[in-house]
This record gives sequence, C-alpha cells and structure tokens, in this order.
Amino acid sequence: MNLELRQLVDINDDTINTITTWIYNWWGLEMGYSFDAVKCFMKHSLQKNKLPQTYGLFLNDNIIGMFQITYEDLDVRPDIYPWLANVYIDEKYRKKGYGRKLLENVKKTAQNNIDFDELFLYTEHIGVYEKFGWEYISKIDTYNEKPRIQRLYKLNLK
Repeated sequence: MNLELRQLVDINDDTINTITTWIYNWWGLEMGYSFDAVKCFMKHSLQKNKLPQTYGLFLNDNIIGMFQITYEDLDVRPDIYPWLANVYIDEKYRKKGYGRKLLENVKKTAQNNIDFDELFLYTEHIGVYEKFGWEYISKIDTYNEKPRIQRLYKLNLK
C-alpha cells in the first residue's frame, strides 16, 4: 500500500473530474453552481506558488481525498485568512484512517508552502480538528442554511 499526499498542479482529466464531482455533490449543487463552474473553480485552485492550493491524498496512485488552502472560504469573514477548505475523503475510504492521514499533514504542508502565521477553518464537527492542533475560537454565523452556526478554528503555523 502506497499512501502519498501530493500538491495538485498538473493533473489528468480523471483526477480533475474526480475532485470536481466530490465538491459538486458536496456543496456545489446545493449552492446552485453548475458542474462546469465547480470544475473551473477546481482548475484555478491548482496553483504551485500562490493561493489557492489543492492537495490530494493518493492510495496506489488513485486519489482518495483532498484539502485546499485558500484566501477565502467564508464570505462573511474576509478579514481572516488563509483558510483550510474542502477537506474531503471519498466515501469508499471513510472510517479507515485516511482522514487522519490527511489532517496529520495539513500543518507541515502549510508551513512549507505558504508564508502565514496561522490557518483558519470553520466546521460543524466537534472534537475532530482539536486532535491535530487546531484551537477552537468561537461559534460563527455563516449565514448559510445548513448549519448556519458553525465552529471557527485556528491553527498556529509558526
């Protein structure tokens, strides 16, 4: 078994279609985006030396998960950045420890690839990100429908 986290920059059509399908089905469709609009978003997140950046978790050369580091993730909080966004594990690979492997690499990846002191995320999950060094800051009103009130976290990178 070969498990590897890779920065996604130049990827094949199968990989871009896979990650686009994940994101489209997760939030794109619900928020009224077309598949092509989500694919455009994903293609423009494949930056090497600037944000947004996308990272894929590969098992034997098959992508099974991803995360992104981006300037924006929550429209109502443009004052805080960068964000960890779109943390995703393919449904077939959930509850097998791959999410843990993905999250164990976030801090080191951010430290090596972006020049910021901290990273933020918002989520409805409780007790997940704390295991990986994230500090709970407060509840946050996302003004999104489900769930509207979520949790804001910060990860110190320095």
